[in-house]
Amino acid sequence: MGSNLKNVIIVSMGFLLLFTAFQGLQNLQSSLNSDEGLGVASLSVIYGTIILSSMFLPQILIKNLGCKWTIVSAMVCYVVYFVGNFYASWYTLMPTSVILGFGGAPLWAAKCTYLTVSGNLEAEKTNKLGQDIVNHYFGIFFLFFQSASVWGNLISSLIFAQSPEIANFTEDALQFCGASDCPDSTMQSDNATSSRPPPELINILLGVYTGAGVLAVLLVAIFLEQVDLNEVREFRDNRPSFWTTFLATFRQLRDKRQCLLIFLTMYSGFEQSFIAGEYTKSYVTCALGIQFVGFVMICFGAANALCSILFGKLSKYVGRIALFVLATALNAACIIALLLWKPHPHQFAVFFVFPALWGMADAVWQTQINALYGVLFVKNKEAAFANYRLWESLGFVIAFGYSTFLCVSIKEYLVLAVLVIGIALYGIVEYMERNHQTKHCLDGSDKNNYIKKAETQF
Repeated sequence: MGSNLKNVIIVSMGFLLLFTAFQGLQNLQSSLNSDEGLGVASLSVIYGTIILSSMFLPQILIKNLGCKWTIVSAMVCYVVYFVGNFYASWYTLMPTSVILGFGGAPLWAAKCTYLTVSGNLEAEKTNKLGQDIVNHYFGIFFLFFQSASVWGNLISSLIFAQSPEIANFTEDALQFCGASDCPDSTMQSDNATSSRPPPELINILLGVYTGAGVLAVLLVAIFLEQVDLNEVREFRDNRPSFWTTFLATFRQLRDKRQCLLIFLTMYSGFEQSFIAGEYTKSYVTCALGIQFVGFVMICFGAANALCSILFGKLSKYVGRIALFVLATALNAACIIALLLWKPHPHQFAVFFVFPALWGMADAVWQTQINALYGVLFVKNKEAAFANYRLWESLGFVIAFGYSTFLCVSIKEYLVLAVLVIGIALYGIVEYMERNHQTKHCLDGSDKNNYIKKAETQF
């Protein structure tokens, strides 16, 4: 195993441990801390703070600390949030949510930069196309990362299964499930509300999650190599001013391609919020009970993890455009079906079909959008990935913001609209790239190489 692949696996394992805890806890926040909307408020603060931190922190930390120690420092912020949940209140969750938010953007920007640098280094060593290696590395990463949803939800399901609560819903109440769920649907609210698990079970769960976070920090700190150390040293010898670093993220918006990708990047936040929040609450909890939420999200995570590695390899044969079209078709079909479907316990298997299909589509969005940023913005990768996290987080914040005010049917139409706009603007980016490559290569002497590359990509 080469050193670059080993480093990719170490990063992936660290994120697996960390997000086993965070994703599991995030899916339970609205139930565990439902008083006065504390859980949802903490998630809103997290993603709102991520937006602020993505404006300046990734550039500063990555250039000063390098990718490795930026990742380690950001992971510590997540562990602080896990500890804050042991004594959940406005005085503990709000500050720790801010701390996590300030670590979120540097964490993801450093991860994306690290994988891109590793992919390009491996491509130079093996004399292969950098885009293919980067896609492959992102596929490996998201195989690990998306499986975190499986383990995090499995842990919570097994621990909370010790609680004897069993849901029993009436036919009248089931009429207000699915797309019919609105803020004023009192019957549905009774379905969606479940008793808080015993404190001892909650503490066991939080202890497991905190332990996983600590292991993630130690794994990356001890075993990960600092592949971009030379870039860090060069930066320290010739360090730009604070405002130059701060404004780099915004200067990235001068690139028309970056602006055109905003809606598609925001859609990543919209669709993840929908499956984790709206689908689990208005379809699964409403019709089956909260005890099935973990199992449904396991199905989503398993499909996501398997398809992440598959699509990472498949992209070099069919091209990213075909994968984006597939994901668009899957999400659009699911949204339309969910608008028409009336969930009922007798249709038990159907509750697992939708998250499986959604997981397939999300695997494309996560692997290919990340890889697309790495390929398009090679010279400004830190600023580009900071923009990625900025706009994705804005999608989360908007989705959480309207969650308690709109009917589910309206939310589904909004998600569909963002998808259509985002994929249309992405198509313009591909058109611009194709024209640019045509002009560049036909003006040069290596026309045959261009034709071969274009046939592979498109």
